[in-house]
Amino acid sequence: MPTCFVVMGFGEKPDYATGRTLDLDKTYRTIIKKAVENAGLECIRADDVVHAGLIDEPMYELLLSADVVVADLSTSNANAIYELGVRHALRPHTTIVLAEKAFKFPFDLSHLVIRTYEHLGKGIDAEEAEKVRDELSAAIRTLMATPRADSPVFHFLPSLSGRSGAAPPAAPAAAAPVSATPEQTKATVMMQMFRDARTQGDWSFARKLLKDVLVLMPKDPYLTQQLALATYKSKVPDAVTSLLEAKSILAELKPRETTDAETLGLWGAVHKRLWELQQDRAALDEGIWALEKGFYVKNDHYNGINLAFMLNYRAAVATGRDAITDATLAERIRERVITICKAQQAAPLKLDDGAVDHEQMFWVNASMVEALVGTGQEDAATALKTELAKTAPESWMIQTLDEQLGKLRTLRAAAPSPAS
Repeated sequence: MPTCFVVMGFGEKPDYATGRTLDLDKTYRTIIKKAVENAGLECIRADDVVHAGLIDEPMYELLLSADVVVADLSTSNANAIYELGVRHALRPHTTIVLAEKAFKFPFDLSHLVIRTYEHLGKGIDAEEAEKVRDELSAAIRTLMATPRADSPVFHFLPSLSGRSGAAPPAAPAAAAPVSATPEQTKATVMMQMFRDARTQGDWSFARKLLKDVLVLMPKDPYLTQQLALATYKSKVPDAVTSLLEAKSILAELKPRETTDAETLGLWGAVHKRLWELQQDRAALDEGIWALEKGFYVKNDHYNGINLAFMLNYRAAVATGRDAITDATLAERIRERVITICKAQQAAPLKLDDGAVDHEQMFWVNASMVEALVGTGQEDAATALKTELAKTAPESWMIQTLDEQLGKLRTLRAAAPSPAS
């Protein structure tokens, strides 16, 4: 079977040109992978390839030998742009370039044909996905049937084809299908076991599984984030030690330098818990810094609601203007969170098949409940929480919400917010 190698970023990435966060994995699943398979090719992305922990060799092999390369440059991903350049230097044709419509083309890319699609942040409209998917499938079939030079390297340096005006050299033989290796199969099975363990709240086992997967896929940011989460949730051998270990794990992602809102949110969560257990003012301030930066980058309910809570903590131990400032800022942030959550309730997050993503929407509504409690709207909070308790995808979720609301109510009773 002919192959298509997909060059793009992974996960949720900030798009600095527009201030949005784009879910690139959703683009891959809903548009690119389906389009490639509909065109009759095997679809391979870099994270599908595990090669003794090193991606470099198979990446270059696929950039040379893949029958088609699709490069999505959305969020101006530096790796994707570099890999596109390598492909253009190796093959004269069968390379397709995509980008979200707000992508700002660097001058050196302005002469390329770049197919665009519209991203709604974390979501993609179903009709838009279908339209772009059909167009991409048709383009792949056309290129496979009648290859046309699309590499600017071969266009501007025709001598690479033997002589000026000569036809481009024959493409290398089609790559053999890249089937799942034993390592890939093992990683896939362990990741499903991890999800099952997380669902059951067995964080110790989830942590062990993630450590094993990271041996196969080292330095994967998502896996590192999940390992930090499972580590501090496990409370093994004790709460403080597990938090310090989670902090060490997250340090690999350079939280002081990153703009990844997920990393910043976890960094804030770890320091929030360290503050609660040790009353270390440095941990309190670090947690506020991380959550504030994450909220600024992403303008999301998760970082916002936790930032407001941490500000109330600091207001409770501060005096005078500092206490008033933090309490007032917490109130204003909760009002912003309510607005964010209402907008998300009106346009629920969707799974690839168009169904509502109940897990993500649970956390949206949980943040709404906490924001309502934090602004003194207890009746509305109770009504929404009652509905949430009936639909929580995993039992630990509602328990986590209950614990947080208990802390918030205690904190508000000891140090009333401006709305009280």
